[in-house]
Amino acid sequence: MRGQKAKRRAVGRRWRVVEFYDLSVFVSHLPSIIVPLCCVLLMCMSVGCESQEASESTLTPAQETKADLLEQLDEKFENPDVHCKLGQLYGGEGRFTKAEYHLKTALEFDPVHRPSQAAMVKMFVDSGDKTKAQLYADTYMKQASGSATESLGLGQAFQEQGLDEYALACYRQAMALRPNSPDVNKQMGYYYLSKQDNARAQEYLSRSFQANPNQPDVARELGRLGVVVEIPRLPESSSRESKRSSDETPADSAKAKAG
Repeated sequence: MRGQKAKRRAVGRRWRVVEFYDLSVFVSHLPSIIVPLCCVLLMCMSVGCESQEASESTLTPAQETKADLLEQLDEKFENPDVHCKLGQLYGGEGRFTKAEYHLKTALEFDPVHRPSQAAMVKMFVDSGDKTKAQLYADTYMKQASGSATESLGLGQAFQEQGLDEYALACYRQAMALRPNSPDVNKQMGYYYLSKQDNARAQEYLSRSFQANPNQPDVARELGRLGVVVEIPRLPESSSRESKRSSDETPADSAKAKAG
């Protein structure tokens, strides 16, 4: 038994010597292993930085805009305008899920954000879901149906998205509420001007000018359509009275009343 134990101890010592020898050999070769590894790592880091710089320098205008908008959301997430713009960007890329998320978020922060409402309908049209587009458009129009001003705002948002059918429906809704409004008639006139329907444009712009002659822009458009109009001027006596009133100080008014 003693002989066997002595034999095992001798074998163990030989293994330790071999292990120590192998370790010393490995350590001696470390420089030749580490240096190439470091070189490879440095090369990878250099290539990575160059590729990142190249990718940053080759960003498209849309990508740059998107990055800027995302930075704005980091500063203030509760910004319906930014969410609306992002939704439109994603919609233009065909990424309708992300577009819908941002547009819905915008409407959560501002339920009557007309640009987001129009962009939402446009997104459904572009995605091929015309039934949903019609449903949402009807909902938004009903929401604005109590006010000619709100109906005009929604119509203009639809028109900016190229949704002329819904825009005209909103303008007609506003017209039903305030048929003699110079603003409503003017918007209808401008709508038909954009469609090169000069006869209808002239009709509504004339109505707008009759309701409020102090509209140089409407007079200019009517002039281009061949309609001679004249912007009324204040009578000279009224002008002098107006100037005198504007020049009069509160103290002068008090003296006049006292006298």
